[in-house]
Amino acid sequence: MLLGQLPARLTAEQAAWVLNCQAHDVPILVAARLLKPLGNPPPNSVKNFAAVELLEQVKDRAWLAKVTNALNQHWQLRNAARKTRLASTSLGHRPYKGLAQGCKHSGDGDGPAI
Repeated sequence: MLLGQLPARLTAEQAAWVLNCQAHDVPILVAARLLKPLGNPPPNSVKNFAAVELLEQVKDRAWLAKVTNALNQHWQLRNAARKTRLASTSLGHRPYKGLAQGCKHSGDGDGPAI
């Protein structure tokens, strides 16, 4: 960085800093088409973002509201799915495999002795 000036290309971490969010939020914004990486990078590659474009977008209140809503919706859905997954198990624990198949007799080597 040159004396307070951003580089022309920003990494996901730098873009997240400009947006005041976490680096793990950047892929969510890319998927929601609110951030566009430079070039045409493959899905599993490092993404760079144009600083000039990002600095223009952060001045737009409507765009910031879309970013906020997209992040909120993503994490609400993810947390709801997690709660559902936890509720489907007994107190958040997976049932013991041996007990799910019926009682095991001691000495058969497959589970605890009962």
